[in-house]
Amino acid sequence: MERLILTNGNVIRPTRIESGMAVVCRNGRIERILPGNGVTPEPGDRVIDARGGYIAPGFIDMHVHGGGGHDFMDGTVEAFLGVAETHARYGTTALVPTTLTCTDEELYRVFEVFREAGRCNKRGARLLGLHLEGPYFSHRQSGAQDPHYLKTPRREEYGTILEAAPEIIRWSVAPELDGALEMGRELRRRGILASVAHTDAVYDEVVRAHEAGYTHMTHLYSAMSSVTRRNARRYAGAVEAAYLIDAMTVEIIADGVHLPEALLRFVYKFKGADRTALCTDAMRGAGMPDGESVLGSLRNGRRVLIEEGVAKLPDRSAFAGSVATTDRLVRTMVGAAGVPLVEAVRMMSLTPARILGLDARKGSLDEGKDADIVVFDSRIHVVTTISEGHVLYTE
Repeated sequence: MERLILTNGNVIRPTRIESGMAVVCRNGRIERILPGNGVTPEPGDRVIDARGGYIAPGFIDMHVHGGGGHDFMDGTVEAFLGVAETHARYGTTALVPTTLTCTDEELYRVFEVFREAGRCNKRGARLLGLHLEGPYFSHRQSGAQDPHYLKTPRREEYGTILEAAPEIIRWSVAPELDGALEMGRELRRRGILASVAHTDAVYDEVVRAHEAGYTHMTHLYSAMSSVTRRNARRYAGAVEAAYLIDAMTVEIIADGVHLPEALLRFVYKFKGADRTALCTDAMRGAGMPDGESVLGSLRNGRRVLIEEGVAKLPDRSAFAGSVATTDRLVRTMVGAAGVPLVEAVRMMSLTPARILGLDARKGSLDEGKDADIVVFDSRIHVVTTISEGHVLYTE
Protein backbone atom coordinates (compact mmCIF):
# COMPACT_ATOMS: atom_id res chain seq x y z
CA MET A 1 0.00 0.00 0.00
CA GLU A 2 1.29 3.49 -0.87
CA ARG A 3 2.36 5.79 1.93
CA LEU A 4 -0.39 8.26 2.83
CA ILE A 5 0.51 11.63 4.29
CA LEU A 6 -1.90 14.22 5.69
CA THR A 7 -0.34 17.65 6.05
CA ASN A 8 -1.16 21.18 7.19
CA GLY A 9 -3.69 20.16 9.80
CA ASN A 10 -4.66 20.57 13.42
CA VAL A 11 -4.45 17.06 14.82
CA ILE A 12 -7.08 16.20 17.42
CA ARG A 13 -5.59 13.95 20.10
CA PRO A 14 -7.65 12.53 23.01
CA THR A 15 -7.00 15.53 25.28
CA ARG A 16 -5.57 18.29 23.08
CA ILE A 17 -5.18 19.78 19.61
CA GLU A 18 -1.72 19.93 18.02
CA SER A 19 -1.41 22.57 15.30
CA GLY A 20 0.60 22.43 12.08
CA MET A 21 1.06 18.67 12.17
CA ALA A 22 1.36 15.87 9.65
CA VAL A 23 0.15 12.29 9.94
CA VAL A 24 2.05 9.60 8.06
CA CYS A 25 0.28 6.29 7.37
CA ARG A 26 1.63 3.07 5.90
CA ASN A 27 0.00 -0.32 5.35
CA GLY A 28 -3.27 0.81 6.90
CA ARG A 29 -1.75 2.04 10.16
CA ILE A 30 -0.51 5.33 11.55
CA GLU A 31 3.26 5.33 11.31
CA ARG A 32 4.17 8.77 12.65
CA ILE A 33 2.63 12.03 13.81
CA LEU A 34 5.08 14.91 13.62
CA PRO A 35 5.38 18.62 12.81
CA GLY A 36 4.51 19.34 9.21
CA ASN A 37 8.01 20.57 8.39
CA GLY A 38 9.45 17.26 9.57
CA VAL A 39 8.14 15.13 6.74
CA THR A 40 9.28 15.14 3.12
CA PRO A 41 7.01 13.42 0.58
CA GLU A 42 8.67 10.84 -1.64
CA PRO A 43 7.73 9.65 -5.14
CA GLY A 44 4.68 7.41 -4.90
CA ASP A 45 3.32 9.01 -1.71
CA ARG A 46 -0.27 10.18 -1.65
CA VAL A 47 -0.47 13.58 0.03
CA ILE A 48 -3.69 15.11 1.35
CA ASP A 49 -3.57 18.78 2.33
CA ALA A 50 -5.90 19.46 5.28
CA ARG A 51 -5.70 23.18 4.43
CA GLY A 52 -5.55 24.26 8.03
CA GLY A 53 -8.55 22.17 9.01
CA TYR A 54 -8.79 19.40 11.56
CA ILE A 55 -7.33 15.91 11.29
CA ALA A 56 -9.34 13.76 13.70
CA PRO A 57 -9.77 10.09 14.53
CA GLY A 58 -12.43 8.45 12.42
CA PHE A 59 -15.94 8.48 13.83
CA ILE A 60 -17.27 5.17 15.20
CA ASP A 61 -21.04 4.68 15.13
CA MET A 62 -21.89 1.89 17.54
CA HIS A 63 -25.64 1.95 16.82
CA VAL A 64 -26.93 2.47 13.29
CA HIS A 65 -29.73 0.86 11.26
CA GLY A 66 -29.45 2.42 7.82
CA GLY A 67 -28.89 5.37 5.55
CA GLY A 68 -28.95 6.44 1.93
CA GLY A 69 -32.30 4.74 1.37
CA HIS A 70 -31.07 1.39 2.72
CA ASP A 71 -31.60 -0.53 5.95
CA PHE A 72 -29.59 -3.49 7.21
CA MET A 73 -32.89 -5.31 7.69
CA ASP A 74 -33.37 -5.29 3.91
CA GLY A 75 -31.13 -8.32 4.05
CA THR A 76 -29.11 -7.60 0.89
CA VAL A 77 -25.46 -6.97 0.24
CA GLU A 78 -26.48 -3.87 -1.70
CA ALA A 79 -28.16 -2.47 1.42
CA PHE A 80 -25.19 -3.18 3.68
CA LEU A 81 -22.76 -1.56 1.27
CA GLY A 82 -25.12 1.35 0.62
CA VAL A 83 -25.38 2.16 4.33
CA ALA A 84 -21.60 1.86 4.84
CA GLU A 85 -20.84 4.13 1.88
CA THR A 86 -23.46 6.70 2.85
CA HIS A 87 -22.13 7.18 6.36
CA ALA A 88 -18.52 7.26 5.18
CA ARG A 89 -19.34 10.54 3.43
CA TYR A 90 -20.01 12.07 6.83
CA GLY A 91 -16.88 10.92 8.64
CA THR A 92 -17.85 7.44 9.84
CA THR A 93 -14.92 5.07 9.41
CA ALA A 94 -16.40 2.13 11.32
CA LEU A 95 -19.92 1.18 12.38
CA VAL A 96 -21.95 -1.55 14.04
CA PRO A 97 -24.93 -2.71 11.91
CA THR A 98 -27.99 -2.90 14.13
CA THR A 99 -31.09 -5.07 13.76
CA LEU A 100 -34.71 -4.52 14.82
CA THR A 101 -37.28 -6.92 16.24
CA CYS A 102 -38.20 -9.18 13.34
CA THR A 103 -38.93 -12.71 12.21
CA ASP A 104 -36.33 -15.42 12.75
CA GLU A 105 -36.00 -15.72 8.98
CA GLU A 106 -35.07 -12.06 8.62
CA LEU A 107 -32.62 -12.20 11.52
CA TYR A 108 -30.71 -15.20 10.21
CA ARG A 109 -30.64 -13.63 6.76
CA VAL A 110 -28.91 -10.58 8.24
CA PHE A 111 -26.22 -12.87 9.68
CA GLU A 112 -25.51 -14.37 6.25
CA VAL A 113 -25.46 -11.05 4.44
CA PHE A 114 -23.21 -9.42 7.04
CA ARG A 115 -20.47 -11.94 6.23
CA GLU A 116 -20.83 -11.53 2.49
CA ALA A 117 -20.91 -7.74 2.69
CA GLY A 118 -17.79 -7.69 4.85
CA ARG A 119 -15.87 -9.48 2.13
CA CYS A 120 -16.77 -6.97 -0.59
CA ASN A 121 -16.96 -3.72 1.38
CA LYS A 122 -14.26 -1.62 -0.28
CA ARG A 123 -15.73 1.89 -0.29
CA GLY A 124 -17.70 2.08 2.93
CA ALA A 125 -17.16 2.34 6.67
CA ARG A 126 -15.78 -0.85 8.21
CA LEU A 127 -18.44 -3.24 9.57
CA LEU A 128 -17.22 -4.00 13.09
CA GLY A 129 -19.78 -6.61 14.14
CA LEU A 130 -23.49 -6.96 14.77
CA HIS A 131 -25.72 -5.29 17.34
CA LEU A 132 -28.99 -7.06 18.07
CA GLU A 133 -31.59 -4.57 19.28
CA GLY A 134 -34.28 -6.87 20.62
CA PRO A 135 -36.42 -8.89 20.57
CA TYR A 136 -36.25 -9.03 24.38
CA PHE A 137 -37.92 -5.73 25.24
CA SER A 138 -40.67 -4.35 27.45
CA HIS A 139 -44.02 -3.97 25.69
CA ARG A 140 -44.52 -0.68 27.54
CA GLN A 141 -41.26 0.70 26.14
CA SER A 142 -41.26 -0.83 22.66
CA GLY A 143 -41.16 2.59 20.96
CA ALA A 144 -40.95 2.15 17.19
CA GLN A 145 -40.00 -1.53 17.53
CA ASP A 146 -42.73 -3.83 16.18
CA PRO A 147 -44.46 -5.26 19.30
CA HIS A 148 -45.55 -8.38 17.41
CA TYR A 149 -42.02 -9.77 17.64
CA LEU A 150 -41.24 -9.03 21.29
CA LYS A 151 -40.21 -12.02 23.40
CA THR A 152 -38.86 -13.09 26.79
CA PRO A 153 -35.26 -14.37 26.86
CA ARG A 154 -34.98 -18.15 26.72
CA ARG A 155 -31.54 -19.77 26.92
CA GLU A 156 -32.25 -22.26 24.16
CA GLU A 157 -33.24 -19.45 21.79
CA TYR A 158 -30.57 -16.83 22.42
CA GLY A 159 -27.97 -19.58 22.80
CA THR A 160 -28.79 -20.84 19.32
CA ILE A 161 -28.56 -17.31 17.93
CA LEU A 162 -25.19 -16.73 19.55
CA GLU A 163 -23.82 -19.96 18.12
CA ALA A 164 -25.15 -19.06 14.67
CA ALA A 165 -23.60 -15.57 14.65
CA PRO A 166 -20.19 -15.19 16.34
CA GLU A 167 -20.14 -11.73 14.73
CA ILE A 168 -22.51 -10.40 17.42
CA ILE A 169 -20.58 -7.89 19.54
CA ARG A 170 -23.46 -6.26 21.46
CA TRP A 171 -27.05 -7.09 22.39
CA SER A 172 -29.65 -4.70 23.79
CA VAL A 173 -32.14 -6.18 26.26
CA ALA A 174 -34.72 -5.07 28.83
CA PRO A 175 -33.11 -6.49 31.99
CA GLU A 176 -36.30 -6.77 34.06
CA LEU A 177 -37.64 -9.58 31.88
CA ASP A 178 -37.58 -13.14 33.20
CA GLY A 179 -34.33 -14.76 32.10
CA ALA A 180 -32.57 -11.48 31.25
CA LEU A 181 -30.06 -11.64 34.11
CA GLU A 182 -28.97 -15.13 33.13
CA MET A 183 -28.64 -13.88 29.57
CA GLY A 184 -26.48 -10.98 30.73
CA ARG A 185 -24.11 -13.37 32.45
CA GLU A 186 -23.86 -15.45 29.28
CA LEU A 187 -23.15 -12.38 27.15
CA ARG A 188 -20.44 -11.30 29.58
CA ARG A 189 -18.91 -14.78 29.47
CA ARG A 190 -18.69 -14.52 25.69
CA GLY A 191 -17.23 -11.00 25.74
CA ILE A 192 -20.34 -9.44 24.18
CA LEU A 193 -21.48 -5.99 25.28
CA ALA A 194 -24.77 -6.36 27.17
CA SER A 195 -26.81 -3.19 27.04
CA VAL A 196 -29.96 -1.99 28.83
CA ALA A 197 -32.65 -0.91 26.35
CA HIS A 198 -36.39 -0.44 25.76
CA THR A 199 -36.86 -1.05 29.44
CA ASP A 200 -39.39 -0.30 32.16
CA ALA A 201 -36.98 -1.35 34.92
CA VAL A 202 -36.67 0.50 38.20
CA TYR A 203 -33.34 1.40 39.77
CA ASP A 204 -32.87 -1.80 41.82
CA GLU A 205 -33.50 -3.94 38.76
CA VAL A 206 -30.86 -2.06 36.79
CA VAL A 207 -28.40 -2.46 39.66
CA ARG A 208 -28.91 -6.23 39.58
CA ALA A 209 -28.56 -6.15 35.80
CA HIS A 210 -25.26 -4.28 36.06
CA GLU A 211 -23.99 -6.89 38.48
CA ALA A 212 -25.01 -9.56 35.97
CA GLY A 213 -23.05 -7.95 33.12
CA TYR A 214 -25.14 -5.13 31.67
CA THR A 215 -22.60 -2.32 31.51
CA HIS A 216 -24.10 0.03 28.92
CA MET A 217 -27.34 1.93 28.25
CA THR A 218 -28.76 2.02 24.72
CA HIS A 219 -29.89 5.49 23.54
CA LEU A 220 -30.28 6.98 27.03
CA TYR A 221 -33.74 8.49 27.69
CA SER A 222 -35.29 6.96 24.56
CA ALA A 223 -37.73 4.10 25.35
CA MET A 224 -36.54 4.03 28.96
CA SER A 225 -38.21 4.40 32.36
CA SER A 226 -37.65 7.39 34.61
CA VAL A 227 -39.14 8.18 38.03
CA THR A 228 -42.36 6.19 38.39
CA ARG A 229 -44.99 5.28 40.98
CA ARG A 230 -45.85 1.78 42.08
CA ASN A 231 -48.41 1.33 44.85
CA ALA A 232 -48.23 5.09 45.48
CA ARG A 233 -44.48 4.99 46.13
CA ARG A 234 -41.94 6.69 43.89
CA TYR A 235 -39.12 4.67 42.37
CA ALA A 236 -36.08 5.78 40.41
CA GLY A 237 -36.05 4.32 36.92
CA ALA A 238 -33.47 3.25 34.37
CA VAL A 239 -32.51 6.84 33.52
CA GLU A 240 -31.63 7.60 37.14
CA ALA A 241 -29.72 4.31 37.39
CA ALA A 242 -27.53 5.40 34.47
CA TYR A 243 -26.30 8.33 36.58
CA LEU A 244 -26.15 6.59 39.95
CA ILE A 245 -24.11 3.63 38.68
CA ASP A 246 -20.79 5.34 38.06
CA ALA A 247 -19.35 2.54 35.93
CA MET A 248 -22.34 2.44 33.57
CA THR A 249 -21.58 3.81 30.12
CA VAL A 250 -24.26 5.41 27.96
CA GLU A 251 -24.91 6.40 24.39
CA ILE A 252 -27.03 9.34 23.26
CA ILE A 253 -28.62 10.34 19.96
CA ALA A 254 -27.20 13.85 19.87
CA ASP A 255 -29.11 15.04 16.81
CA GLY A 256 -30.61 17.98 18.72
CA VAL A 257 -34.09 16.47 18.40
CA HIS A 258 -34.18 13.25 20.42
CA LEU A 259 -32.65 15.11 23.34
CA PRO A 260 -32.96 18.87 23.81
CA GLU A 261 -29.97 21.09 24.46
CA ALA A 262 -30.49 21.04 28.24
CA LEU A 263 -30.42 17.23 28.42
CA LEU A 264 -27.33 17.05 26.22
CA ARG A 265 -25.58 19.36 28.65
CA PHE A 266 -26.93 17.34 31.60
CA VAL A 267 -25.58 14.04 30.24
CA TYR A 268 -22.20 15.58 29.51
CA LYS A 269 -21.97 17.19 32.95
CA PHE A 270 -22.82 14.08 34.96
CA LYS A 271 -21.52 11.19 32.82
CA GLY A 272 -18.67 12.97 31.05
CA ALA A 273 -17.00 12.39 27.70
CA ASP A 274 -15.31 9.15 28.77
CA ARG A 275 -18.58 7.39 29.63
CA THR A 276 -20.82 8.94 26.97
CA ALA A 277 -20.71 7.78 23.37
CA LEU A 278 -22.56 9.50 20.57
CA CYS A 279 -24.58 7.31 18.19
CA THR A 280 -26.80 8.11 15.23
CA ASP A 281 -29.41 5.32 15.61
CA ALA A 282 -29.95 6.31 11.97
CA MET A 283 -32.54 4.61 9.80
CA ARG A 284 -32.67 4.50 6.00
CA GLY A 285 -33.62 8.18 5.77
CA ALA A 286 -30.15 9.40 6.80
CA GLY A 287 -28.65 11.33 3.91
CA MET A 288 -32.06 11.42 2.18
CA PRO A 289 -34.68 14.18 1.68
CA ASP A 290 -37.76 14.54 3.86
CA GLY A 291 -40.87 12.50 3.10
CA GLU A 292 -42.27 9.03 3.66
CA SER A 293 -39.87 6.22 4.47
CA VAL A 294 -39.70 2.76 6.08
CA LEU A 295 -38.17 1.74 9.39
CA GLY A 296 -36.80 -1.77 9.10
CA SER A 297 -37.00 -3.96 6.03
CA LEU A 298 -38.84 -2.83 2.92
CA ARG A 299 -40.93 -6.00 3.13
CA ASN A 300 -41.95 -6.01 6.80
CA GLY A 301 -40.91 -2.60 8.10
CA ARG A 302 -43.05 0.18 9.55
CA ARG A 303 -44.06 3.25 7.60
CA VAL A 304 -42.56 6.45 9.01
CA LEU A 305 -42.42 10.12 8.15
CA ILE A 306 -39.20 12.11 7.92
CA GLU A 307 -39.58 15.77 8.79
CA GLU A 308 -37.82 18.40 10.93
CA GLY A 309 -34.60 16.42 10.92
CA VAL A 310 -35.99 13.25 12.47
CA ALA A 311 -38.10 10.16 11.64
CA LYS A 312 -41.53 9.93 13.26
CA LEU A 313 -44.38 7.45 13.40
CA PRO A 314 -47.09 8.49 10.90
CA ASP A 315 -49.36 9.80 13.69
CA ARG A 316 -46.39 11.80 15.04
CA SER A 317 -46.84 10.20 18.47
CA ALA A 318 -43.19 9.18 18.78
CA PHE A 319 -39.82 9.32 17.07
CA ALA A 320 -38.97 6.34 14.86
CA GLY A 321 -35.20 6.53 14.66
CA SER A 322 -32.98 9.37 13.58
CA VAL A 323 -31.71 10.54 10.23
CA ALA A 324 -28.51 11.87 11.79
CA THR A 325 -24.97 11.41 10.60
CA THR A 326 -21.93 11.39 12.86
CA ASP A 327 -20.70 14.83 11.82
CA ARG A 328 -24.08 16.26 12.84
CA LEU A 329 -23.72 14.72 16.29
CA VAL A 330 -20.35 16.36 16.84
CA ARG A 331 -21.64 19.71 15.56
CA THR A 332 -24.62 19.51 17.91
CA MET A 333 -22.52 18.71 20.97
CA VAL A 334 -20.15 21.60 20.20
CA GLY A 335 -22.68 24.16 19.00
CA ALA A 336 -25.72 23.40 21.15
CA ALA A 337 -24.33 21.70 24.23
CA GLY A 338 -21.15 23.76 24.48
CA VAL A 339 -18.85 20.72 24.66
CA PRO A 340 -15.20 21.40 23.72
CA LEU A 341 -14.36 20.06 20.26
CA VAL A 342 -11.73 17.66 21.63
CA GLU A 343 -14.24 16.03 23.94
CA ALA A 344 -17.05 15.94 21.39
CA VAL A 345 -14.73 14.15 18.97
CA ARG A 346 -13.68 11.75 21.75
CA MET A 347 -17.34 10.88 22.35
CA MET A 348 -17.57 9.95 18.66
CA SER A 349 -14.30 8.00 18.46
CA LEU A 350 -12.28 6.83 21.45
CA THR A 351 -15.21 6.44 23.85
CA PRO A 352 -17.23 4.09 21.60
CA ALA A 353 -14.01 2.23 20.79
CA ARG A 354 -13.38 1.66 24.51
CA ILE A 355 -16.96 0.59 25.16
CA LEU A 356 -16.70 -1.94 22.34
CA GLY A 357 -13.25 -3.10 23.50
CA LEU A 358 -11.53 -1.89 20.32
CA ASP A 359 -9.46 0.98 21.69
CA ALA A 360 -6.15 -0.87 21.34
CA ARG A 361 -6.35 -0.30 17.59
CA LYS A 362 -9.08 2.28 16.95
CA GLY A 363 -10.50 5.50 18.35
CA SER A 364 -7.52 7.85 18.50
CA LEU A 365 -4.65 9.14 16.39
CA ASP A 366 -1.71 7.27 17.85
CA GLU A 367 1.24 5.58 16.23
CA GLY A 368 0.54 1.92 15.52
CA LYS A 369 -3.24 2.27 15.48
CA ASP A 370 -5.43 1.80 12.43
CA ALA A 371 -5.32 4.73 10.02
CA ASP A 372 -8.96 5.67 10.60
CA ILE A 373 -9.04 9.41 9.97
CA VAL A 374 -11.53 12.15 9.17
CA VAL A 375 -10.62 15.63 7.95
CA PHE A 376 -13.11 18.43 8.52
CA ASP A 377 -13.17 22.21 8.44
CA SER A 378 -14.05 24.77 11.12
CA ARG A 379 -17.79 24.11 10.56
CA ILE A 380 -17.23 20.38 11.13
CA HIS A 381 -17.98 19.80 7.47
CA VAL A 382 -16.28 16.55 6.40
CA VAL A 383 -13.92 16.80 3.44
CA THR A 384 -12.06 13.46 3.64
CA THR A 385 -12.73 10.07 5.24
CA ILE A 386 -10.06 7.37 5.53
CA SER A 387 -10.58 3.86 6.93
CA GLU A 388 -7.57 1.64 7.61
CA GLY A 389 -5.52 3.72 5.18
CA HIS A 390 -8.07 3.61 2.35
CA VAL A 391 -9.57 6.92 1.22
CA LEU A 392 -13.30 6.29 1.22
CA TYR A 393 -14.45 9.81 0.47
CA THR A 394 -12.92 13.14 -0.46
CA GLU A 395 -14.36 16.33 -1.87
